[in-house]
Amino acid sequence: MSTNNNSVIIEIKDLKKHFKEVKAVDGISLKIKKGELFSILGPNGAGKTTLARMLTTILTPTSGDAYVNGHSILTGKKEIVKKIGVCPQEITIYDVLRAEENVEFVASMHGMAHKKAKGKTKELLEDFGIAGRKDWAKNFSGGMQRRLNLAMALIFDPEILFLDEPTAGLDPQARRLVWDYIRDLKEKNITIILMTHDMVEADSLSDRVAIIDQGKIIAQGTPPELKEKYGSDNVLEVSFVEKSELDLVKMNIEKIPFIVNLSEIHRKERNTLLIAFQGGLKNLVKILQQGFIGNIDEVENMKFRQNSLEDVFLNLTGRRLRD
Repeated sequence: MSTNNNSVIIEIKDLKKHFKEVKAVDGISLKIKKGELFSILGPNGAGKTTLARMLTTILTPTSGDAYVNGHSILTGKKEIVKKIGVCPQEITIYDVLRAEENVEFVASMHGMAHKKAKGKTKELLEDFGIAGRKDWAKNFSGGMQRRLNLAMALIFDPEILFLDEPTAGLDPQARRLVWDYIRDLKEKNITIILMTHDMVEADSLSDRVAIIDQGKIIAQGTPPELKEKYGSDNVLEVSFVEKSELDLVKMNIEKIPFIVNLSEIHRKERNTLLIAFQGGLKNLVKILQQGFIGNIDEVENMKFRQNSLEDVFLNLTGRRLRD
């Protein structure tokens, strides 16, 4: 296989994984290029983790195949595991080892020389802000354990790195730290497959994104391509206590030429109308000044935001990523 940056390092061919009646992964085909950060974006239960477990040879597919660095996940498991690092969704550490012992143990499993392993371990733990901790890993916070898991996945310099929800449970500061480190990894020509339900994470880090829902890929492309094709220019969210007020506003506004899409979200005592429109702030002022949203006293909440991958998913499925 060619090693230039345009070569395909992972090719997925009609991959399926069924658990009795549940089609967790239902016929996925993808090509991922060497050196790119490719995100699989979708809600919890969409099939992201099942797909990752098949690509990392943990699960055997019901049908189909995938080739990782030229090796089939069905017949080339031993060769694949030599080249990949995995940071799983479930934190996987050795509870009664210290941080450096966890990382060095993984290094030894991959045949890394002891001196090199100690130096690389120190460097990684400093990068993730957990160097110098002498207590058992079981006593770490969830965020620290997740960062330790990431260091364990990176210790042997894998060619391909699988990250399954790598920032889940992290506070904003730790989340940014991990994002910065992932950006640094991109500069080292490591191929990164990121499984996430975080639209901001996928948007800010990815070269390309595949959106998955109910075990199928429903769209793929660069974040700007997806937002241009499936999103809208701007979104105004208006929430009402009474659904009748929402219905009235929707009826008044749906024939306005610059309105692109109208979507409803109903949760307990809040009814929200998402007004996707073109024309930026100029048309936002028209919506607000010309009485298109009806009696302002009936509005419980209102906010304006620019188009995002959340809107792409909403327009494709009728649901939010977190619903």
